[in-house]
Amino acid sequence: MTLPGTPDPAGFPADFLWGAATAAYQIEGAADEDGRGRSIWDTYSHTPGRVRDGDTGDVAADHYHRWRDDVALMAELGLRSYRFSVAWPRIQPGGRGPVNQKGLDFYRGLVDELNDRGIEPWITLYHWDLPQELEDAGGWPVRDTAERFADYADVVAEALGDRVRYWTTLNEPWCSSFLGYASGAHAPGRHEHDAAVAAVHHLLLGHGLGVQALRARGAEQVGITLNLAPMTPVDDHPAVADAVRRADGWQNRIFLDPLLRGSYPDDVRADLAGVTDFSFEQDGDAATIAAPLDLLGVNYYQTQVVSTSPMPGTNLAALGPTETPLTAMGWGVDPEGLGDLLRRLQRDYGDLPLYVTENGSAYEDVVTADGAVHDAERTAFLAAHLASAQQAIADGVPLKGYFVWSLMDNFEWAHGYSKRFGVVHVDYATQQRRVKDSGRWYADFLRAHRDRSGY
Repeated sequence: MTLPGTPDPAGFPADFLWGAATAAYQIEGAADEDGRGRSIWDTYSHTPGRVRDGDTGDVAADHYHRWRDDVALMAELGLRSYRFSVAWPRIQPGGRGPVNQKGLDFYRGLVDELNDRGIEPWITLYHWDLPQELEDAGGWPVRDTAERFADYADVVAEALGDRVRYWTTLNEPWCSSFLGYASGAHAPGRHEHDAAVAAVHHLLLGHGLGVQALRARGAEQVGITLNLAPMTPVDDHPAVADAVRRADGWQNRIFLDPLLRGSYPDDVRADLAGVTDFSFEQDGDAATIAAPLDLLGVNYYQTQVVSTSPMPGTNLAALGPTETPLTAMGWGVDPEGLGDLLRRLQRDYGDLPLYVTENGSAYEDVVTADGAVHDAERTAFLAAHLASAQQAIADGVPLKGYFVWSLMDNFEWAHGYSKRFGVVHVDYATQQRRVKDSGRWYADFLRAHRDRSGY
């Protein structure tokens, strides 16, 4: 049996899909080049006080100009897959209407280079960069945005569908809805709880309509990525047990149940009765949202500790980190939580193939005199989480792949460039890339898996 923190490369299936992930606004830069339109994150990051140190994604990691070198680096690390997002405003600058061919050409070149290198391209259609014009028209709280997303999905699938097998519609719709429209911690920075729940529904509807568009273009593997978290009570008081139920409802089940069971949970509807009447639902929406999937992407970072204190303005339970070592984000390190989450998904929702589409950690990385980044904490984090994933596979969970977050340091949303998640270090002044010790460990692990499995 594998000891905690010591994963065995031979303990993963031979065809296990090993990769790394990024997002367009976090790495591409070139914000005003080749016809790209403005996104809500351009607006948000350029608004004083929104992002730490006034940072923006205008340049980021300059991947738009350095993508060939970055793909060569992926090949050096031995990645079998690369999960990246397409920037909607680079394809349709206003979110509707004319298509920007230069934007599509960028992704055509990237996809072709990945395929030439034997790296499976994995496209995420939406990783939070809504075209600003659509936000000006109401954003995700209005139904039209879901319909425009389907049009955009069709455009991208038509252009790239003959060379891409894996597609996810949305990344972490929880963040897009609750952080974007309720807490205001993410773009567009609104504080409207009723709009946030409407955004949940229209994001899910957009997903369902996007699935239809992808299927019509012959997409082979279609899914969605959710940020899910186990909920653990702060103590054994009965009121805390109910808080756990509520927290699980608004973090996990409000997405999982309509996607995989065909309806919102009754208790979640009741909990949100003071926030919304769900009048945005229309006949046929549930069936559209619950379109059959080929996979579910799971983003896991931490377990949430639940207390009875409600979030301001709602009856939703308050969450906090576990009492374990914390990352630079203040997130608790709980590798066992990953395995628990994967087993729960199989138990409650069946044998849908699962992929860990994001898992990683931020630490205070330092480039030493020898030009290296000795990030032992991140290496230990990855090893422990892979050991937990391996145990889940041994327990019969249909886990098919794992993507480290992130390939490289990048613009970390409202934290700007103050937090580093990459297994590759980026010097933002020079754009020099350095593989960190964690990246070398990951590459060695992937090489050992390949050697032992013969795949």
